[in-house]
Amino acid sequence: MQLVVFLLNGQRHALPLAAVDHVVAAVEVTPLPGAPAIVLGAIDVGGRILPVFDMRRRFRLPERPIGPADQFLIARTARQAVALAIDEVRGVIEDEQCAGLDIDPAGIVPGLEQFLGVVRLDDGLALIHDLEKFLSLDEARTLDEAMERAR
Repeated sequence: MQLVVFLLNGQRHALPLAAVDHVVAAVEVTPLPGAPAIVLGAIDVGGRILPVFDMRRRFRLPERPIGPADQFLIARTARQAVALAIDEVRGVIEDEQCAGLDIDPAGIVPGLEQFLGVVRLDDGLALIHDLEKFLSLDEARTLDEAMERAR
């Protein structure tokens, strides 16, 4: 498995490389009325309007404005492409670069269904996100409605 490792509030996170399209510099986000609270708004990436997920809100981290040094990780779910507001991408790692892979997150703290697992790196842990489970069903429905109104 290949993982894209990124930082958010000094903490390491990861996504499977297969779910990642590319990384872009952060740009101004247009508000998206009626979207779930974890959606900052929307951006235009190559003619596609993408919702921007605020990872800080999802994990109850201190909020801060998006700055010029920040990045958007453009990724795909089965339903749509999305942009994740992150601090920075640290790189792509391969299985052999991991000290351990697939620690079951439920074994650490129950109720972490939005994670595929935890990877043990040489210098710490990284949570592996499952974008398919990032939004609740209600949040996904609300986002679909807000995106439809924006179009």
